Amino acid sequence: MQPLGKYLVLVGLVIVGFGLLLWLTGNKLSWFGHLPGDIRIEKPNFKFYAPLTSMILVSILLSVVMWLIRRFF
Repeated sequence: MQPLGKYLVLVGLVIVGFGLLLWLTGNKLSWFGHLPGDIRIEKPNFKFYAPLTSMILVSILLSVVMWLIRRFF
């Protein structure tokens, strides 16, 4: 159970760090979600939004973070 506790603490620290980053940067990250490749369709009585490019960036970032965690721990 001790390795599980370490991972939970590490995940918690990453979430807190991400929350602090969002809180401290304020509107400086307003470009996120409005990248080229993010699909936005707006019609009367219908809205569709698929942030494809933004989610690819999040996936790459999380993959790098997980690789670093596995590499050094």
